Amino acid sequence: MTQTIAAIIIGRNEGERLVRGLASVQGVERVIYVDSGSTDGSQEAASTVGAEVVSLDMSRPFTAARARNAGLDRVRNSGSRPTFVQFMDGDCELQPGWLASATAALNKDPSLGVVFGRRRERFPDATMYNRFCDWEWDVPVGQVRSCGGDALMRMDALDAVKGYNPGLIAGEEPEMCVRLRAAGWTIQRIDHEMTLHDAAMTRFGQFWSRARRAGHAWAEGAALHGARPERHGVPETRKALIWGFGVPLSIFALALVIGPTGLLFFGVYPARAIRFGLREGGTTEAWERAFLLSSGKFPEALGVLEYHTRRLIRRPRGLIEYK
Repeated sequence: MTQTIAAIIIGRNEGERLVRGLASVQGVERVIYVDSGSTDGSQEAASTVGAEVVSLDMSRPFTAARARNAGLDRVRNSGSRPTFVQFMDGDCELQPGWLASATAALNKDPSLGVVFGRRRERFPDATMYNRFCDWEWDVPVGQVRSCGGDALMRMDALDAVKGYNPGLIAGEEPEMCVRLRAAGWTIQRIDHEMTLHDAAMTRFGQFWSRARRAGHAWAEGAALHGARPERHGVPETRKALIWGFGVPLSIFALALVIGPTGLLFFGVYPARAIRFGLREGGTTEAWERAFLLSSGKFPEALGVLEYHTRRLIRRPRGLIEYK
């Protein structure tokens, strides 16, 4: 039986990054580009290289999950049905040899539903925020619990769980992976270069928004799948609330009782950062990560609290973007 691959790329106003991404997947049988209201000629650029263009109805709330599902709908409702689907964000570029290695892994194990490799930042030396992203992408090789936005997936597995949850503003891939594993599929990271990603993060405000979005995603994931034995999003939500909300609140309360000297307990934050930096080798990159991991707990906690507040008042949160 002939195996085919469809590439689904989602994006908005990615410019040259999208052009590079489209060029990197020209070897696959079908390329579907899902656009969410671009004004920079992205749709025309995709059409020029032969991609099938799907334009989202922007009168409805946008989510990346909804865009990915729109690509899947095009795959299911027109043309030939692919064996595998390569998902990719519009700011990414597929690396040479990736598809051959990924399809070999899927063919070797019929229970494997998702395979992904090493995602790298295109410009890790540009800012410490880019370097932090590059470090985050480097998850251990082997069977894992979830994947990110770039991955090669088995079409049968996607059909089994009916794709992504379109209501999630972030964290849609880990949430779908929970359902995939519950259905008997496995997820694996293989030791191969997969994509180049361009985070384009140059300001602390961008990092803050990204961390707030992560907190929101963890809280929503815990609300959906936080029960045992899965406990999806629970450890991350708990840590965010403890270090981004509970500890600061306790310190301020203590200061009200014993006076301003109570504020000295905020020294626990630089102490934790120093401990992490030393444990990671004391390099410049280690200190950067220590600072960002420590300071990131505050926006993460805001994201958690925002999710639960909006859940109580039944007002869903719109997309949280960082670029």
